Amino acid sequence: MRRADVGSRTLLAVVVTVTSVVFAAACGAKQSAQPAATTASTATTTTAPTTTTSTTVPVTTTTATAPASVDVVLFPFANLAEVAAWQASYRDGGHQPWHLDANETALAFARFLGYTSITKAVWQRTDAAGAHVAVGFVTEGASTATAAVVHLVRYGSGSDVPWEVVGTDDDEFAITTPVDGVAVTSPLGVGGRISGVDESIKVQVVQLHANGALGTFCCVPAGGMGSPWHATVAFAHPTDPVLIVSASTGGHVQNVERFTVTGVRAG
Repeated sequence: MRRADVGSRTLLAVVVTVTSVVFAAACGAKQSAQPAATTASTATTTTAPTTTTSTTVPVTTTTATAPASVDVVLFPFANLAEVAAWQASYRDGGHQPWHLDANETALAFARFLGYTSITKAVWQRTDAAGAHVAVGFVTEGASTATAAVVHLVRYGSGSDVPWEVVGTDDDEFAITTPVDGVAVTSPLGVGGRISGVDESIKVQVVQLHANGALGTFCCVPAGGMGSPWHATVAFAHPTDPVLIVSASTGGHVQNVERFTVTGVRAG
């Protein structure tokens, strides 16, 4: 659920030009259901990234097949109508070309969640399930730390299919409740597992077409090896059909050092 060679550029080109995309499960433990294509007529107003991803980010690939469906799509488009609107503006005037870059889209997602200190794409891996981009921050010297591995898939059809975030590949920090794609209401019980020392977990519920979080809970003290954690978050009435539940922890080096997300439906 949560949570390989540079020479395979031909393979990536095949993925870019696929005309009918079916998606791979966003995470190993996720259920499978085709995302609904609603009829929104305008593209999301997500601002363009303010950072530039290094061209030396390691990229690895494995043999790819057409992705199967995912539970929900999260960012930067809510549905295929928004994808088509962006494609029209891109073809007409080159609007927001970063949608075609998996690294930039992953970094933009972190900023959308409010994690502005996440500024580096550490590595990228592309496989049958899509792209997996490790995003993080600079530590001492030129060293970097990974905050999350963002999972993306190609979403739409045509010759300029953008990348779409569908979740995170989780290992030592994960949300296990609620599961992806389930319908939820407020207040929402959120829980998972974490490995670490003196962690402080902040949970928020956000939607794509809104400024700021619909609800936030801060904070849950946690630590240990694969230890469970739990919080209850009350949130305002959503206007989007899909909600993003994110959890973050930090405080050792910076406010947000690790994060994890899951996508759910407004009940």
